[in-house]
Amino acid sequence: MGLPAFGDQAVPCARMSPITPTPEVLFVCVHNAGRSQMAAGFLRHLAGDSVRVRSAGSMPADRINPAVMEAMAERGIDLGASIPSKLSRDKVSTADVVVTMGCGDACPVLPGKRYLDWELDDPAGKGVSGVRPVREEIEVLVRGLLTDLGVEASS
Repeated sequence: MGLPAFGDQAVPCARMSPITPTPEVLFVCVHNAGRSQMAAGFLRHLAGDSVRVRSAGSMPADRINPAVMEAMAERGIDLGASIPSKLSRDKVSTADVVVTMGCGDACPVLPGKRYLDWELDDPAGKGVSGVRPVREEIEVLVRGLLTDLGVEASS
């Protein structure tokens, strides 16, 4: 997939200094019902109040993927109160780091933002056993992001 929409603005995973005392991370995928919700759930769980976390989708679903909710519950993370939301320019403008997961050209590219593109399988249509490998990969990436931001994981 690459980063055609972001060009030179893409930032590889390297040590980042937070722009604000409490950095804000926005996770974006197409439906905001799977990958971005898992990433947001892990970041909230691991960072606590050290990072503000949001997620959005370019074409949000009506609800979180039930297999994703079950897979995250296995890890002690409850996504039951999460609701898919629409990606907007305002959401991107308030974020310090924008992590995309397959939304392509739909994500606005604004100056001064750090963009990461995580190429992950889409859990849509998969059962819990198919979601688990995606969940595990997301956790590794989120832990790396915390390290890059200089934020210590609480768990």
